[in-house]
Amino acid sequence: MASSTNNALGVFLRDRRMRLDPASFGYSTSRRRTPGLRREEVAQRANISATWYTWLEQGRGGAPSADVVERIATGMMMTEPEREHLYFLALGHSPEVRYNHSEAITPRLQRVLDAMPVSPAIIRTATWDVVAWNRAAATIMTDYGALPKEDRNILRLMFSSARIQAAQEDWMRIARFVVGSFRADAARAGAGQEIRQLVEELSAMSPLFATLWSDNEVVGHGSGVKRLHHPDLGKLELEFSTFAVEGRQDLVMMIYSPANEDVEQRMRDFLMSA
Repeated sequence: MASSTNNALGVFLRDRRMRLDPASFGYSTSRRRTPGLRREEVAQRANISATWYTWLEQGRGGAPSADVVERIATGMMMTEPEREHLYFLALGHSPEVRYNHSEAITPRLQRVLDAMPVSPAIIRTATWDVVAWNRAAATIMTDYGALPKEDRNILRLMFSSARIQAAQEDWMRIARFVVGSFRADAARAGAGQEIRQLVEELSAMSPLFATLWSDNEVVGHGSGVKRLHHPDLGKLELEFSTFAVEGRQDLVMMIYSPANEDVEQRMRDFLMSA
């Protein structure tokens, strides 16, 4: 049998198996001499032979296939970080990206947005649906709460709203940048199937979007400067930064900060009076 020093996969599987509660999986807890699930129970849930699973824990039989690794991860109800670690131990690489769309965010994450009273901040998915925002974003940029859920998509708003188009200082540059970033985000999150219908809709609605999409341009969306023409505040120069949400590869936080003291003061006064 392989030692623990060269059988990291087996040690990890055994550790996770012994942490599982048999009752939560519908198994009897009587006549168990050790905690957790039995090897044959894990094998049953993963639809593999008990002998093959035992060999994996013992470091025998060679590397499993990606399909077996996925079935074990599913059978043991591993978290996403546990699943990713299992893939690295078994195959030496991360699992194939799969898109898990969820509009739910934690109250803690909403409090992070709300803690920025002057800087508009939103959280969007890899398909650029806005799922959370703070008061500054709703007041100065777009009141997403007043829109139907299906219309809270940045691409749909940008290519259908004359108001939003007029607010951009360099509309064509922004449009090209957004489309390229959208393409990169969707591909990175494995959301190719999810964006197909949206792309078809936007292409039919906007010849410009259709042209930009056919260019196949891909760009990053880490940080930059956004210049807006606000109907009440005039010209606003905002620095934007994007941040990945830990544990949620489908979500990105975008923060727009005033680029100078004058812009900050005008925005602060406007928000106080709104």
